[in-house]
Amino acid sequence: MLKNINSQPTSNQTKEIKKLERILTQNTSPPKLLSATGEEIVLPQSVYEILLDVVRDMSAGQEISIIPINKQLTTQEAADLINVSRPYMIKLLDNQEIPYSKVGAHRRVLLCDLIAYKEQRASIRHSKLTEITEFLQEEGFYDYNESDDSCD
Repeated sequence: MLKNINSQPTSNQTKEIKKLERILTQNTSPPKLLSATGEEIVLPQSVYEILLDVVRDMSAGQEISIIPINKQLTTQEAADLINVSRPYMIKLLDNQEIPYSKVGAHRRVLLCDLIAYKEQRASIRHSKLTEITEFLQEEGFYDYNESDDSCD
């Protein structure tokens, strides 16, 4: 299941989404759903948190995708999710940087493996930037005081 909410909401929908966001963020009691027949159900906390995230993003004009963590993605879907070209994704798979399986002649990537790769890549990037920053500080290229958020 890959659910994309790509359409831009109408002005009436935008008003309702913003109203829903306000209600969800201001409500201190457990949130409930009320059916057309009057039946009430308390939302589980995990569902409430996901709903709040979705409503906040939609309120900000963001498009939303909901994908189960064990979803098998095509190489194009995987490439789109980490913002690389499909040929580059194939290269990552061939170099065994991201695990994949084959369905017939087609490669499939688990979303959880793609997320792990993306997090690993972000961690390495952060580490390298920290390394460069420390080197530049040691060499006197610039001074940065962590207690001072302004740049010199």
